[in-house]
Amino acid sequence: MSFPKGFLWGGATAANQFEGGWNEDGKGDSVCDHMTGGSVNTHRYFTNTIQEGTYYPSHEGIDFYHRYKEDIALFAEMGFRVFRMSVNWTRIFPGGDEVTPNQKGLDFYKSVFEECKKYGIEPLVTISHYELPYHLMDKYDGWLNRKCIDFYLHYCNTLFEEYKDLVKYWLTFNEINCLTMSIGDILSGGFKCEDGPAQVLGLPDTQEQLAKRYQALHHQFIASAKAVKLGHEINPEFKIGCMVAGGCIYPYTCNPEDVLLAQKDMRMNYFCGDVQVRGEYPHFTERMFEEFGITIKMEAEDSDILKSGKVDFYSLSYYMSTCSTADEEALKTSGNVVMGVKNPYLKSSDWGWQIDPKGLRYLLNDLYGRYQIPIMVVENGLGAIDKLEADGTIHDDYRIDYLREHIKQMDEAIRDGVDLIGFTPWGCIDLVSASTGEMKKRYGFIYVDKDNEGNGTLNRLRKDSFYWYKKVIESNGNNLA
Repeated sequence: MSFPKGFLWGGATAANQFEGGWNEDGKGDSVCDHMTGGSVNTHRYFTNTIQEGTYYPSHEGIDFYHRYKEDIALFAEMGFRVFRMSVNWTRIFPGGDEVTPNQKGLDFYKSVFEECKKYGIEPLVTISHYELPYHLMDKYDGWLNRKCIDFYLHYCNTLFEEYKDLVKYWLTFNEINCLTMSIGDILSGGFKCEDGPAQVLGLPDTQEQLAKRYQALHHQFIASAKAVKLGHEINPEFKIGCMVAGGCIYPYTCNPEDVLLAQKDMRMNYFCGDVQVRGEYPHFTERMFEEFGITIKMEAEDSDILKSGKVDFYSLSYYMSTCSTADEEALKTSGNVVMGVKNPYLKSSDWGWQIDPKGLRYLLNDLYGRYQIPIMVVENGLGAIDKLEADGTIHDDYRIDYLREHIKQMDEAIRDGVDLIGFTPWGCIDLVSASTGEMKKRYGFIYVDKDNEGNGTLNRLRKDSFYWYKKVIESNGNNLA
């Protein structure tokens, strides 16, 4: 295999999905703390008031807040060289707009980072990962308000100064391109909304709603660029990246209409990447906004801000590929309209996500050819229902198979010339699903005893994939057996 010496093997998590301790030691409530549990067949609900007797999965998560030493020790046992995690904004600034940070929150993350360093694990810290303070939604309408840029920068400055000797790798926003879709209205944008099913609270893709999303996204672009510049001033050794929800999109047929549509849909990987890597909006922006019928407000200095805050590396999540088609009948019969038309050459997971390792190689080559900067795959994995055997073992060969094939294709991409520097599979320890609020949709190498209703001991158990991934890291990707 061709993984370079020093390749960053590890795993990825998010505070709102595994940290817990939602109102302890001065922490405020985030937008995610207002999201109830759900499932594949029933909605998660958003409630403006935390309701007594209602289950909110993020309130406990898997209790990393009290068990972080145990969990980091398990990551170290696997040989992690990097651990991707997020800081919960409301643990540092409970409302998001305070001047003085919460010292107990600062102390907690310092302890986490020091614990990582004890084992030689580099923290990779996502600054904003669906953890917008609820107060910023309620009072300011979230990222629609340009004031959020200043609140975010104050938050970043606090993190950079506090942890400048403990953290080297940072990501400004998680899957920033999700804000272009209705799924991002609450978690990414923090738009004000009424109580109701979270999956449908985002308004339809009307002209007005699209304008709101792209205006909020522009504010995040400016915030990210300013954060990159600020971070480099505080510590020139910082490596600060963007994070994009990546997707490989094929034309469903060789009909030129399908080919052109697939090319257009692949812009989901480029729109945010161009702004954050190249420092300017891509060439197709003017026509895209014209077709949407929207105009976003930019300040005179914004162009220079974007140019002065280019990221050091591009990171992405990758789970699946899709197909694009202009054939309305094919879309109707696919049963997969949101994710495109199903590819007949691929298998699917229990949740209908199509499994395509070679699509990752395709996408990595495509992105590296466009940007020519280092790349990390910071989310990848298989959500599945794991069976806990009577003897406490969990046999998850299907997860091993999934990851093995994706690692093989990452190796191929490196051989192709892609500067791939790290891999952090998603949910390295079982955690709450962001999309459904479930626990039974598991990704981890470590099993956590907790069910969809929040019941369980929270005991940690090693799955078969735990021992397999340990061998992969020990061999730097040479032993995939």
